[in-house]
Amino acid sequence: MARDTSDGQTPWSRSVSDVLEQADVSQDEGLTEDGVKRRRVQYGPNELREAERRRWFEILAAQFTSFIILLLAAAGVGAFLLGDTIEAIAIFAVLVINGVIGFITEQRAVNSMESLQEITEIRARVRRTGEETEILAEELVPGDIVILEAGDVVPADLRVLDPAKLQVDESALTGESVPVGKTSESLDDDVPLAERENMLYKGTYLTRGTVEAVVVDTGPDTELGRISASLAETAQEKTPLQEKLDELGQKLVPFLLVVATIVLVSGWLRGQDFFLMVETAIALAIATVPEGLPIVATLVLARGMWRMADRNALITNLASVETLGSTTIICTDKTGTLTENEMTVAAYELSNGSVEVTGTGLDTEGAFQHGSQELDEPEDPVLGEALEVGVLCNNASVTEADSEPTVTGDPMEVALLIAGLKGGLDRTELLESLPEAREVAFDPSVKMMATYHDLDGRYRVAVKGAPEAVIDSASRLVTSDGTEELSADEKSEWIEKSDEMAEKGLRVLALTRKEVDDPEAPPYEDLALLGLVGFIDPPREEVKATIQGCQDAGMRVVMVTGDHAGTAKNIAQSVGLVASDDTEAVKGEQLDAPDKLSQQEREQFVNAPIFARVSPENKLDLIDLHQTVGSIVAMTGDGVNDAPALKSADIGVAMGQRGTQVAQEASDMILQDDNFESIYHAVREGRIIFSNIRKFVLYLMSCNLSELLAILIAALLGFPLPLFPLQILFLNVVTDVFPAFALGACGGSRDIMDRPPRDPNEPIMTRTHWTELGFYGGLISAATIGAFVIGGRMYAGGLETEEAVTISFLTLAFAQLWHVFNVREITSGILRNEVTENLYIWGALGLSTLILFGAVYLPGVSLALSTTPIGLEGWLVVFGMSLIPLGLGQVEREFRRRFGTPKLGTTLKNSLFD
Repeated sequence: MARDTSDGQTPWSRSVSDVLEQADVSQDEGLTEDGVKRRRVQYGPNELREAERRRWFEILAAQFTSFIILLLAAAGVGAFLLGDTIEAIAIFAVLVINGVIGFITEQRAVNSMESLQEITEIRARVRRTGEETEILAEELVPGDIVILEAGDVVPADLRVLDPAKLQVDESALTGESVPVGKTSESLDDDVPLAERENMLYKGTYLTRGTVEAVVVDTGPDTELGRISASLAETAQEKTPLQEKLDELGQKLVPFLLVVATIVLVSGWLRGQDFFLMVETAIALAIATVPEGLPIVATLVLARGMWRMADRNALITNLASVETLGSTTIICTDKTGTLTENEMTVAAYELSNGSVEVTGTGLDTEGAFQHGSQELDEPEDPVLGEALEVGVLCNNASVTEADSEPTVTGDPMEVALLIAGLKGGLDRTELLESLPEAREVAFDPSVKMMATYHDLDGRYRVAVKGAPEAVIDSASRLVTSDGTEELSADEKSEWIEKSDEMAEKGLRVLALTRKEVDDPEAPPYEDLALLGLVGFIDPPREEVKATIQGCQDAGMRVVMVTGDHAGTAKNIAQSVGLVASDDTEAVKGEQLDAPDKLSQQEREQFVNAPIFARVSPENKLDLIDLHQTVGSIVAMTGDGVNDAPALKSADIGVAMGQRGTQVAQEASDMILQDDNFESIYHAVREGRIIFSNIRKFVLYLMSCNLSELLAILIAALLGFPLPLFPLQILFLNVVTDVFPAFALGACGGSRDIMDRPPRDPNEPIMTRTHWTELGFYGGLISAATIGAFVIGGRMYAGGLETEEAVTISFLTLAFAQLWHVFNVREITSGILRNEVTENLYIWGALGLSTLILFGAVYLPGVSLALSTTPIGLEGWLVVFGMSLIPLGLGQVEREFRRRFGTPKLGTTLKNSLFD
């Protein structure tokens, strides 16, 4: 245990100096590298105990534990005991190959997931050897000095040293829904967890302020670690797709057992060797039950996650990949997602007129244009005060260097500082004459922020916020001649001016000030209105085309922003979200008390494309409204308060650049570039993944069904076996592995984003797919039996000859290989489609063909498989009959393409090459 309580004292009952002394660390210097190494050896990494991961030999052993595998192993033992050594060796060789393939795929999927988790590791800022540095949170040790700010997740159990306006959300640990303030003062030893005001606990997060704190407990010794250790280990949950695959396999088992029994009994009654028929029945079962599908699905999903990461979309959990393909509503923020997030002060609206500001971005050079007069520095006193309030009531920073300025903080606050620099006001210099005495942080419920500044014994209060809130709190108006009373009618006029600025696409804030005698005086009473400031944030160039792409894909895009309704509407029109000027934005306050909304209001809000002045609570209400009508909702967010909405949405999307750690932890997807276009690409990839898995399942099951039907048809017709058990197992390894895996790498059809979203409750195999399964399985098995009959007539021994069986074996194998082209999308062309353009498919077909030739001409292999050379005529039969299912399959798909789908009337040229 990291904390030392041998003297009966706990970290919260000690003074700051005692805690530092006990930890043997200086707050100004932090730990030395030698000290860190010693403590890491003593306490281990700062990680919670995880469920024990499966070791490699456990994964390998699991490949041989299924009932059918054990039956096949028993058959191999029986063959060995009966003296059929070659067949026994071959059976066990196939078992080993199957096991190795399963092991490699599962181990690879596990490795992929572990690597992906490393991408989103939490980092912590610490002071070591007198220097501040950023490290992985797992590298923290007791005694580390940690520096945190609003939005950061607490990475270990910490004792507060220097708090500054600090508030922490501890709801995850204590259940207390309201953020709690923190102090550095020592407390009684018996203070309960929820009242330890000088402690920060791992897993909670800062909602306000900054702090320096010392680590007292890490990993399993933290409060969160103790809770985690007390919980029983739970099995890893399967994703919905994996559950569907399991259900699919379970549905097949009764059918397979019936068919296997028919084959066994019919063959035995005809006088065929009983052991051979038992072995055949078992081989059919092992070849047909898709036991490897869940593993392959995990591998395909993991590969898709990496592809999304390449497009700046980090997926934090596997199930989200599946959900993405079903997304119907994307609720997106405006700033930084649809826009460039490069705020620039464009204009001020004051009592004596409008002032335009030139210069864009972080350029500190600009002018103030008052009517026809353009000035490098403001001469108007009201404008000067407005610039001053924008600089004082501010938490951002701008550091001017030889090159471009270095900025930190909210883009709007940065823009106010840049505007101040254009007017000759530097925040650092201004605070020397007006030092800050108090800050009232921005409160979403009142939509305002205030700072108090010492002014010769009195205090100047600078306030900025949403125009409607600030103007409502103002009682006076600042003019060039002083201040005057602000009437209700004049307030309405100022609100109208704000609306007019917003209609022009500007984001608007109101600026006020006052002077008080007491720094504890209420901040938002008796304010003097200076005017309005308008910011411009241009939309991203690519957003308009992306929104159109989302709409073409059957997804609605809804803007959800805290901005003014007019600003939101203007941006929505510029990016193509709405086309009509008549479209009105729904205000967040209209969503309050959602349980009291009428049905008409619910329908109105569900269909609304723009929501303005939205609070984090409103986001939750909006998600609930959409989910109630069956929509699959993706919601973007970046702030601490967005975490509940991100968690509640079907797909929570956090910003990677401006998003807080809390938002990222609560999300399912993180946009590394904060770009809306990345959501579109992630949805497309989600659709491709599900489509590829569906192709994989249809291909695999129709191939396996063809093997089963070929044996069943032969048994019902009184024919000898057209395939031997080892041949069935051999085909299972060749045709069920390489082409099927290659299908998981298809790039998706060209029209995959021209279709409506998939119903999340839709099974992998719909009624149409089951019909296709029977059709293709029947075609391949019929071609196999046909080749078997032709082969029997070509040779003197008839159907009993090895040549006839070899022909049927090869016909089935090549028909299955060519069948990979039958699982293309209905809307794809014959020659150019997602399957033919997949190089992995051609590689798989080439490799499988070489293996099949080896099965006939390599002495040891041909002996084990009971195959024999068949000559030119035999090969002509094989290729001729194996191509029939491909040809008929293409005819069927082209018929459905022309007459069974919404997109009709394509030309033959388009059919071939589109």
